[in-house]
Amino acid sequence: MKTETATIEKIRASYVEKGHSALDELKSLNKKVKRPATVFAYVFGSLSSLVLGTCMCLAMKVVLADLAIAMPLGICIGLLGILLTSITYPLYKGILKHRRAKYSKRILELSDSLLNK
Repeated sequence: MKTETATIEKIRASYVEKGHSALDELKSLNKKVKRPATVFAYVFGSLSSLVLGTCMCLAMKVVLADLAIAMPLGICIGLLGILLTSITYPLYKGILKHRRAKYSKRILELSDSLLNK
């Protein structure tokens, strides 16, 4: 009997519309702060790693082996790939810091109200 009641309540709860609470808004704002920085870091880091990998192929003469300038070109552009890969994390932290500053007032207000301060 108890399991049937629990099942019925679970099914019923899935059909009841849920209101938008302050906690939902707090979670939404937190995602709004973090998502752009995370997406940027993944995309920029992946692209810069691809640049670095391509240049490694040039430097090891896996690609365009018959060109005389393949190795020097690979080394020069590889340095750019290393630089881009290295600055991914500082750029991520900068974007995150900027977004936190932008939304911090509202997040602190909501968290204080939820904690009853």
